[in-house]
Amino acid sequence: MSAIKQYTDIFTTYSDAINAHSAPVLNAVRPDALNALENARMPRKGDEDYEATDLHEMFAPDYGVNINRVNLTADPAEAFRCDVPNMSTSPYYFFNDVYHHDGDTLTPHRDGVIVSSLRKAAEDYPDLVARHYARIAPLSNPQVALNTLLAQDGIFVYVPQRVALERTLQLVNIMNVAQPVMAVRRVLVVLEEGAQARMLVCDHTQSRTVQCLSNQVIEVSLGEGATFDFYDLEATADTSRRASSLWAHQAAGSNLLVDGITLANGITRNDYHISIDGEHAETSLLGMAIMGGNQHVDNHTFIGHNVGHCHSNELFKYVLDDHAIGAFSGKILVAGNAPKVEAYQSNRNVCASTTAKMFTKPQLEIYTDDVKCSHGATVGQLDQDALFYMRTRGIPEHEARTLLMQAFMSDVIDGVRIEALKDRLHHLVEKRFAGALADCGECAGKCLRNKK
Repeated sequence: MSAIKQYTDIFTTYSDAINAHSAPVLNAVRPDALNALENARMPRKGDEDYEATDLHEMFAPDYGVNINRVNLTADPAEAFRCDVPNMSTSPYYFFNDVYHHDGDTLTPHRDGVIVSSLRKAAEDYPDLVARHYARIAPLSNPQVALNTLLAQDGIFVYVPQRVALERTLQLVNIMNVAQPVMAVRRVLVVLEEGAQARMLVCDHTQSRTVQCLSNQVIEVSLGEGATFDFYDLEATADTSRRASSLWAHQAAGSNLLVDGITLANGITRNDYHISIDGEHAETSLLGMAIMGGNQHVDNHTFIGHNVGHCHSNELFKYVLDDHAIGAFSGKILVAGNAPKVEAYQSNRNVCASTTAKMFTKPQLEIYTDDVKCSHGATVGQLDQDALFYMRTRGIPEHEARTLLMQAFMSDVIDGVRIEALKDRLHHLVEKRFAGALADCGECAGKCLRNKK
């Protein structure tokens, strides 16, 4: 049975239960998603932009799906305690793919801000959610279509015109399973004209012996002059499988920062697809991965400059050790009617062992003149001259290597626009290179305890 058919069969058999535990707005697009999957297949290794990753193989195991929304009764304070100093956040939680709230997080915030369960938002504000849900992420993408077919909940963020959120929104995804499970999550972010918000998503796995899969789709709509920071931090386990895709639309004068950070994982495929549709928009797309053992990280990016007079900067860095496999495939597209575009893309990688492998494919596709665009990629080892110099100054080799790798990652971390988070990431990266268990350090609190 194909990786897709096993789930379309589940939907066909249990569609009444799936719809009953969701909202009409989410249910309305399921038939279109099912049609899109009828003759589709998950990408295989060797397909274009999948040179190193087999999505079919990732989805092929018989993962369970929480159709009836069985709730893992848990106390977020016991499961997770963020220890990022001087950083005040508004936390929201998913246990596997079940949204958890502590009472007041489902009510509208001040100034018309909404941060809530996607399902409840779709029930309380159906017209608002319907205008944006499944409008940016296309059903022609099999992972998106499968997510749309099965997603019953998620998180909805809405910030009205000229409202700025002071506190960073923090979404904590905690996988804790006793048997293989696919968590299907949907994130929908809408910022109206001149709105401002920041969001930090933390992925953690507390079940380290059972294989699990996260199927996540994020849609971001930015109005004119809106500013949004999105930080995505993965610190999971060898048994974790993650397929996450972010689809963003930018209007004129908007500013988007996306920073994807992988500190520990099993197999990860991240897709970033950003459409710039308004002049004077700015985009920063950053990413980093620190990998060892048999870890696998694949980042695919697309930035489409559909109008002129806009700017994008893209930087991804990897450090690979042992038998780790990394992949980067990125494309910048400048349309024919888009002059005065500035777009830069860079992928830089360090292989700290002879058995690590890195695949990289940066691309530029330009259909107009009068632009400033560049792209490049490097794959190498640590600077041996610098290593020798440090050792002659009495620094042990292991410590010298650690310092060089930390320095290599510094410019990705320095792109973070939250000072407390930037400081914490420097600390976490230092611990990761020092060999400490990288599940967000002190950010991971006590183990999840089920209430009796």
